[in-house]
Amino acid sequence: MRGLSGLGRIGLAMAVAIIAIAGIGPFIAPHSPLQFVGLPFQPPAAGLPLGTDGLGRDVLSRILTGGYKILTLAALATILGVMTGALLGILAGYLKGLLDEVVMRLLDVAMAFPQIILALLFVSILGPKPWLLVLMVAAIHAPQVARVARAASLRVADADFVRFAEMTAASRWKIMTREILPNIIDPLVVEMGLRFTYSIALIAGLSFLGLGPQPPAPDWGLMINENRIGMAQNPWPVVVPVLLIGLLTIGMNLFTDALGRAALARHDGSREAAEETVPTPSFGPAA
Repeated sequence: MRGLSGLGRIGLAMAVAIIAIAGIGPFIAPHSPLQFVGLPFQPPAAGLPLGTDGLGRDVLSRILTGGYKILTLAALATILGVMTGALLGILAGYLKGLLDEVVMRLLDVAMAFPQIILALLFVSILGPKPWLLVLMVAAIHAPQVARVARAASLRVADADFVRFAEMTAASRWKIMTREILPNIIDPLVVEMGLRFTYSIALIAGLSFLGLGPQPPAPDWGLMINENRIGMAQNPWPVVVPVLLIGLLTIGMNLFTDALGRAALARHDGSREAAEETVPTPSFGPAA
């Protein structure tokens, strides 16, 4: 991508590699993730490059098939949370007045509660259902995204092109979707990357606690919990999922940070170019 730093490119490559492993892994796994292929916690051997887990299943096969679900849930929760937060933030930032006060105060109330504890509470009561995980993680993201979107919308709402659209009797919905949203897309994209990283960590943490996908389903977070007691015999069922989640988190953080810096540089460059095009007033006759 143009304007992306070296670290940003490295982060993007790391994230794409881990996502590719999760995406194509189920199609190239050498064994079924539920098949017993050896003794429990068997060290790596021929045909079993990462050994077996606590029940004698192939670790490599479970890792290759255990990533797509956590990444899918994280992506859905991120998209839903960012869309909801962006909508609330744009409404509050553009319409202002009473609506702004009501929306922001409600978001303050939502952020005042310990959100992770609320997620644990609802999931433990209603059960570890995938749709509930998505809704709870999205609800955690929405207030923070709404604040970012509101701040960005406030800066754009008074711009000349927005005033011109209002003078042409364009509807408020068209102004928000065609004028404001495209001009705050950069911070929203950066926020989406950060929220995706947080979604992965949160869903993996819930899986570790047994509130995500249930056994015998392959899942990176669940694998860490299931196999931690056998790390002395075979550490790979724990080390590899931790490493993949960590590398994906680091890669996404590097990429989103570089993306934010590139967007800021483009904004500063556009502003400087606009200032240079403004003619300098001349007083009196030229010499």
